[in-house]
Amino acid sequence: MQFDFIVDFLQTKSPPLLGVDISSSAVKMVEISDTGNSQYRLDSYVIEAMPKDAVVDGNIANLEEVSETIGRAWKRLGTKIKNVALALPSAAVITKKIIVPQGLREQELEMQVESEANQYIPFALDQVNLDFQIAGPAPNQPEEMEVLIAASRKEKVDDRVATAENAGLKVMVMDVEAFATQSAYELIAHQLPDEGKNLAVAIIDIGATMMHVSVLHDNQPVYSREQPFGGNQLTQEIQRQYSLSAEEAEIAKRQGGGLSENFEADVLHPFMETLSLEVARALQFFFSSTQYTRVDQILLGGGCAAIPGLSEIVASRTQTGTLVANPFTDMALAPRVKPRQLAQDAPALLIACGLALRRFDPL
Repeated sequence: MQFDFIVDFLQTKSPPLLGVDISSSAVKMVEISDTGNSQYRLDSYVIEAMPKDAVVDGNIANLEEVSETIGRAWKRLGTKIKNVALALPSAAVITKKIIVPQGLREQELEMQVESEANQYIPFALDQVNLDFQIAGPAPNQPEEMEVLIAASRKEKVDDRVATAENAGLKVMVMDVEAFATQSAYELIAHQLPDEGKNLAVAIIDIGATMMHVSVLHDNQPVYSREQPFGGNQLTQEIQRQYSLSAEEAEIAKRQGGGLSENFEADVLHPFMETLSLEVARALQFFFSSTQYTRVDQILLGGGCAAIPGLSEIVASRTQTGTLVANPFTDMALAPRVKPRQLAQDAPALLIACGLALRRFDPL
């Protein structure tokens, strides 16, 4: 599912654009093109570190610093494209599926959506950006269809738009992070048994401060949750163990340690064990709050996913097959993209990749 909160209602075709993921740790920017042979090409990507506390709990706390970070990322990307797709954190968006009769005219559908939204959204409609998308026929009700409504407070949308516009970019699409992740997943599904059909797949995207859990069954989303845990806990432990500043600890983490012979045993492995426990905990939440009793496959995303050996530890702890998510596996790569570095960075680019794919939405 995808939403365009700020472009024309139901506009689905986007001009060439960049996927821009604004997180608390970095701005991730991805440019993808079409080779013309039914294959995508990764033209360029960049991960630009975000100043501390510029983005807090998914909210823009320092608009100027975020804009400057976006501007630096865009210059490093080396592109002429200024149209971008952004995403809101899932926690900032209210979504609701409704059932409406088939064959409604667009104006009738808009009126129905507004009427339903009034019941479910705890804000006045003039305080929100509201959008909807037809999801398809209603199950077992051929004369009706499912419509997914999405709404977010206007200031949440406006803040993100302002950060990009102040950097000289034009926002064409405002999506939702969970939906962007699912778009990237579609490029990974073929790596799974039977392309994920009839499987329960948990996508665990480990951010700096939050673990984002999405579960798909038969390649359809059935569950989403956020859990407070992330890579910052490793940074803080490095900081504590080696008496470093937060910036120095972050650099050391990204460079794979190099701090002491005991780094892996004293710091890295305990963190990996804790992370695997958090993943197991997340799956237990899923089982206890849904009718599902198993997960067949785990996909690890986020910067921490690339830590060597982590997928094996998670697989052992959860007794579930675990892969590191890489949506670029079957893409052609532009000469400037370094495959070895991309393999390290790919798990952190799920949202940005999903957003970059918006330029290929069908008419």
